[in-house]
Amino acid sequence: MTSFEILSHAAKYGIEYRNKVKTKSPYPVSDANGLRRLFDIALPDKGRPAVDVINQLVHSSEQGLVGSTGDAFFGWVMGASNTVGIAADWLTSAWGQNSAIYQTAPSAAIAEEVAGKWLIDLLKLPAESSVAFTTGATMASFISLAAARGEVLRRHCWDLEAQGMFSAPEVKVYVSEEAHSSIFAVLRYLGFGHERLIRVAAIEDGAMSVADLEARLQDGGGPSIIIAQAGHINTGACDDFKAISSLAKKANAWLHIDGAFGLWAQSSAKLSYLCDGVDKADSWAVDGHKWIQVPYDSGYAIIKDKTAHCRAMATTAGYLNETVEDGRNPTHFAPELSRRARGFTVWAVLQHLGRQGISKIVEGNVYNARQLATHLKRAKGIRVLHKVYLNQLAVMFEDDFGPSSDLTLKVVTTLQEENRWFVKEAEWRGKTILRISFSSATKTEAQIQDIAGDIVRIWQDIRATKTALKIVPMEALDISPL
Repeated sequence: MTSFEILSHAAKYGIEYRNKVKTKSPYPVSDANGLRRLFDIALPDKGRPAVDVINQLVHSSEQGLVGSTGDAFFGWVMGASNTVGIAADWLTSAWGQNSAIYQTAPSAAIAEEVAGKWLIDLLKLPAESSVAFTTGATMASFISLAAARGEVLRRHCWDLEAQGMFSAPEVKVYVSEEAHSSIFAVLRYLGFGHERLIRVAAIEDGAMSVADLEARLQDGGGPSIIIAQAGHINTGACDDFKAISSLAKKANAWLHIDGAFGLWAQSSAKLSYLCDGVDKADSWAVDGHKWIQVPYDSGYAIIKDKTAHCRAMATTAGYLNETVEDGRNPTHFAPELSRRARGFTVWAVLQHLGRQGISKIVEGNVYNARQLATHLKRAKGIRVLHKVYLNQLAVMFEDDFGPSSDLTLKVVTTLQEENRWFVKEAEWRGKTILRISFSSATKTEAQIQDIAGDIVRIWQDIRATKTALKIVPMEALDISPL
């Protein structure tokens, strides 16, 4: 079988899958043990025919594919991979470029250079900023906070790159108690133990309390990093960046923004008010594989101080050839040396969507979230726990005793069993919530009414059954000592 036939065979299946995923059930049809039986076969001594391998890969994989690119997916903030991005991703694999330095992949380097400029422009961030193309917002925050760590120590006469962390001045890190879990992971990777972090209280919608941050900074001094958030994982709330950036400036602290999805509000004239003042920060982490639908994986670390960025990340060696005529050297901005040429897909998707296409996706998802919240709030006993800022809904179901985790989990479980919609529960502030995310193509009014109708129907059935049985939840019982 020729290379053309092999690639055509795989492409034909990929096209067929993209056409049918919109109508297929969103949950996998096999469990982990079933998938192991399909994949865990003997490694052959001799190679197998290409078409047999591809066919078996398709057969085995299909049993465990989540319908995250279909219309029924509301589980997490995960994009659906734009078709032009997929085509560019196929070409990226065909070209096989190692985007380490300019001379290993000149076209890839310049694609990153230009796409990075467009990202800065779309997000309305300082034009002098540098951009790292990485796996996602987790690594983007790692890169940004590595630059932050070195720079705040440098401001206090400590050369981290030369002297390391031993005997360095303590770096105080101020982070919301409701920051995304990836932020706490990244801080651990960078040597900031979780017991050393200064955790700032969150207000009702999950945003950072400016008053508590200000109070905690009074006891500060020395090298400091503040981490704020654009888009709370459950509510979509954004921090008060104007106030926080003012406090950061006063404290001579580095301000980092985790904006995995929420920073894209900057691309919309209607929603950018949510991020007012975000451009005053020092670094930003944002995903491309969420709201702008770039195929996985695609994240960006954007750092205002290019020198601090390169000082933290650059890899140099005698064999990594570089001349003054070269374009961007990707390895100056991210920890990877050998890596995929991520810039091609970003360049293609941004060109295809344009400014209006990106803002249309963002605004459409927010509109859908507000539509669904409006439908749900009309039903007795369904509570949307927050103002709908962006694309996230946190929902609970309540009886006469108030919001109930047990009832909420029952609704979620029933929705999952019916297998029409991919939804997930989450734990927030000691309660179980139904967490609904919009992060792909804009849904139609009929689709919103459809999922709302199913949620309301299931809830009303559960509520009617509970009323008939007169069940009293455990948390409502008086179990105080006699």
